[in-house]
Amino acid sequence: MISPWKQDGIMIHTQRILRSYQHWMGETLLNLNDTPEEVAETLFYAPFVLVSHGIEPDPIFNYGNQRALKMWELTWEELTQMPSRKTAEPMLQEERDQLLAETAAKGFVKNYQGVRISSSGKRFLIQDVLIWNVLNEQEQYCGQAAVYSKYMYL
Repeated sequence: MISPWKQDGIMIHTQRILRSYQHWMGETLLNLNDTPEEVAETLFYAPFVLVSHGIEPDPIFNYGNQRALKMWELTWEELTQMPSRKTAEPMLQEERDQLLAETAAKGFVKNYQGVRISSSGKRFLIQDVLIWNVLNEQEQYCGQAAVYSKYMYL
């Protein structure tokens, strides 16, 4: 299988994620001056976790870099077919839903922390999470992304 970041649709989505980050934060997460393929590769192998989901009624992950795949113990195919709610334990769903609604309303939320669970049941605390709305080329809402590098297995 071709590396996920080499797919045209993923390169476009990577640009959306990073442009949206710059829109909300006023700074860049990565250098956007490289080619779309170079930017997509850099993001996929970045030293932080980055995920995004779409706008389905039960949002499905549409991106996860290598660190995210490793943390959730999933393949690209598994991740991109999974509702993002499945990364939080059922008892934490209400808190997660409120967080996503706040992000949708404000554009971004900084310094979130919460417990997540991998596909094999490993629990971990994610900290200093930044969540932002992803906008398409017409500045229309098309999902949300999250980035963090601080986590601790419980």
